[in-house]
This record gives sequence, structure tokens and C-alpha cells, in this order.
Amino acid sequence: MPVDRITVGVAAGGLASFALLYAPQPVLPQIAAEYGIPPAQASLTVGVATGALALGVIPLSLLSEITGRRPVLLMSVVVAAVVGLVVPLVPSFGVLVALRAVQGLALAGFPAVAMAYLAERDRINAIGMLIAGNTFGGMVGRLVAGQVGTWRAGTAVVAVLGALATVVLVVTLPKGDPRPVRTKIHLKPAVRKPILLALYAVAVLGMGAFVGLYNAIGFRLAAPPLSLSPQVASLVFVAYAIGAFSSATVGRMADKRRALFAMLLLAAVGAIVTIPTNIVLVAIGFALFTAGFFAVHAAASGWVNQVATDKGPASGLYSGSYYAGAFVGGTAGTSIYAAWGWVALVAASVGWLSLAAAGVWLAGRRKTLSSAKNLSRKTGAPLAT
Repeated sequence: MPVDRITVGVAAGGLASFALLYAPQPVLPQIAAEYGIPPAQASLTVGVATGALALGVIPLSLLSEITGRRPVLLMSVVVAAVVGLVVPLVPSFGVLVALRAVQGLALAGFPAVAMAYLAERDRINAIGMLIAGNTFGGMVGRLVAGQVGTWRAGTAVVAVLGALATVVLVVTLPKGDPRPVRTKIHLKPAVRKPILLALYAVAVLGMGAFVGLYNAIGFRLAAPPLSLSPQVASLVFVAYAIGAFSSATVGRMADKRRALFAMLLLAAVGAIVTIPTNIVLVAIGFALFTAGFFAVHAAASGWVNQVATDKGPASGLYSGSYYAGAFVGGTAGTSIYAAWGWVALVAASVGWLSLAAAGVWLAGRRKTLSSAKNLSRKTGAPLAT
């Protein structure tokens, strides 16, 4: 089968976006040490980027309805790549945080548009592959940044890789848009269905649990009794490879609901397995947790694009919720770890995943009851209780 240009272009954009977005995560302990700041403050280098991204997703999603998807995709990744090349040169922590906010805002265009771009080109099942590419980019960015000595050198190498991937995106993404641009955009259909609201909640809670654990794991592995070097500690991000496989697999499954519940459970179990102070169990737990989380993301995002009548705004709201969860959960998770330790952070994460499952279950139950009432009105049959 010939390689699809759209798949190549979007995968390259995902690799660049997520490598750039999360490159500082494995080197947070080094950033904290250089500037003499606590873990929660150092985590702002990730948090402000994801927070700015969350704020920018919906406006850029709506902009893509007017300008077309491709211009927003290209602008997003190109600007972020340029900022990425400047980040390693910053003179102070304040400037670093400011640049990361700009980078996050620029990056908002990619997750805001990519899923809708694929859906409108009849490639719903390719969304799982998109997430797999995003996952690979996140893994590469974290691994490379964590292996190259100082945090400045690590983020510089990631910036160069991101720039190269951006060139691939610009060259391969086909010109044109499969649907006419619009001058009137309505958000109401994207928030009218209870199941869509529940899936947005899954994005917030699931991503909050994920980023919270990943922000804190570097500090846990570097502290006694494990006392691992940054280079060894960053190898935990190899778990992303499993996440790429699970997201691609679940993305092709038709029954998104069953997959979502099963993978939420897997993620919760994986988080619990990381509790013992044993590097083997921590590695196994993170592999299970990561596989479960990315499969949840693939199922939820695919489900949104299946049920939404207006895919652009719905996709934008889902992505905005996802990165709002990264900002809030990432900052809260690091603070929980600093105040009460790893067990408390795992308990919070499992609680967030449980709330996500409960929300989807309640939305499904409401839909079932609504359908039963409609059937009862049409047929005159009594509603079972």
C-alpha cells in the first residue's frame, strides 16, 4: 500500500508538536536545581505551555472553520518550532516561562485541527494513528532531552528535531480543503449531547492524571532510595512506545465505549503498581498506565468525532479540555507529590480516572433512559422501571 501523504504530514506535525511541548518534562529536576526553585514552580515550564495551549485550542479551531484547516496546522507548528530554537538560550526562569507560554499558544492549532482534518477526509480510523504519532513525538522529545546532559543541550537537540519534522509537514501536507470555509460557526451542537460533555470530562481528568504522574516521576526517581541519574530516570518514557501501539489499536476498534472503560481500568491498575519503591514495578506500572491512558485518549477522541455533528468545534472543545487537564492536573499533581508523596498522588490520579468512568456511564444511562421514554411515547407502551 502506498504511503498516504496526509498520514505522513500529520504524523510529522504530531511528532514536532509533542516533542517540543514536553521536552522540558524529563529535565525538570535540572531546571529546579539551576534556578533554585521547588518542583511545583519548575513544573510551570510544562504547565504554562499546556495551559496556553488549552486556551488557544477553541479560538484556533473556530479560526480553521473560516480559513481552512491546513493554514492553521502549518502556522501552529512552524511558529512553535521557531520558538523552540530560542528556548535553550533564555537568560532567566521568567523568560523561559514566558517563551513556553508563547510556544504552547502557537501549538494549540495542531490538536485543535488535526482530528477534524482527518475526519473530514474520511479518515476517522486514522485518528488512532495520529495519536500514535503524537505519542512517539512525546516519547522522542522526552528521551532525547533527558539523555543529552544539561537541560539546555537537551531542549536544543529536540528543537532541531522538531524543526526537521516541521519541514516534512510543510512539504507533504496536501494543499486545499475538502469542505468550503464558513463565516458562521456555532458551538451549541458541540455541547448539546451529554455524551460529548462526558468525553470532554474524560479528557480533563485522564490527562490530569497522566501529566501529574509524569511530571512527578523524575523527582521520585532522582530522590533516595532510588537515586537514579537523569539519564537513567528519563528511560521511563520508553513506556510511550507501548502507548503508541495501544492508541493505534484502540483507534481502529468500533466499540469505543467498551474500550474506554477497559482502558480506564488498565490505567488505574498501572498507577497502583508504581507504588512500591522498586524500579522494576515502577517500570511495569508506567507501561500499563501509559498504554491505558493513550488507549483512553484514542477511544474518547474517536468517539467525539463519531457522534459530533459539527466536528471542528467538538474536536476543538475536546482538545481544549485535554490540555486544560494537563495544566491543572500537572500542576496539582506535582504539588500533591511535593506535599504528601507518591502514594497520595497515585490515589488522586486513580480518583480522577474513576470520575471519568462514572461520567461516561451516567451519560450513557441518560441516553438509554431518554431513548426508552421516546419509544414509550411512540408506542404507548409503559416505561419499564
